[in-house]
Amino acid sequence: MEPKNKKNIVIFASGSGSNAQRLLEHFEHHPQIRVAALFSNNPKAYALKRAETFHVPAFLFSRDEFYNTDKVLEQVQAFKPDLIVLAGFLWLVPNNLLRAFPNRIINIHPALLPRYGGKGMHGINVHTAVIQAREPESGITIHYINEEYDKGEFILQERCPVQPADTPEELAARVLQLEHKHLPEVVEKLLLEQNQQQ
Repeated sequence: MEPKNKKNIVIFASGSGSNAQRLLEHFEHHPQIRVAALFSNNPKAYALKRAETFHVPAFLFSRDEFYNTDKVLEQVQAFKPDLIVLAGFLWLVPNNLLRAFPNRIINIHPALLPRYGGKGMHGINVHTAVIQAREPESGITIHYINEEYDKGEFILQERCPVQPADTPEELAARVLQLEHKHLPEVVEKLLLEQNQQQ
């Protein structure tokens, strides 16, 4: 029997879902936390298959459902999430979700915000921009979200060097290692701290 009072994570992902995979693995047998559901705006997102493999309910939604109805909000609320994790999710989260889950929606961004954030700054675009600017380092930012892309309060930043000969793909791989290491740790810490505060 699973304990009834497990903390619930809901993941939003738009693409391959490698960070979603890390969360699914990390919390698969966790005594206090579970991934309750995964939501995607992309019918081709491999993240949906990853959820299926772990027997986690997966939901697909359209732009109209997300922005013009409460359908997604109601589906998410059914899982009573303690934390919503945007793991490679590319759309701006609408106000109905922000209001329903204040300070409970976090995002991971593959750069050191506030630089290299904002609309269009995702995936390889970020790493290309960092290399073109000859930055000596890059990294990740895990942050709460608000009404603007990549503008919420920071939770954690971790850094890695940018090598002079790096391609965007090489830098992306180095940054992804940071994402995979730190995202599950941050999610776990936030949820266990919630437990202590209750």
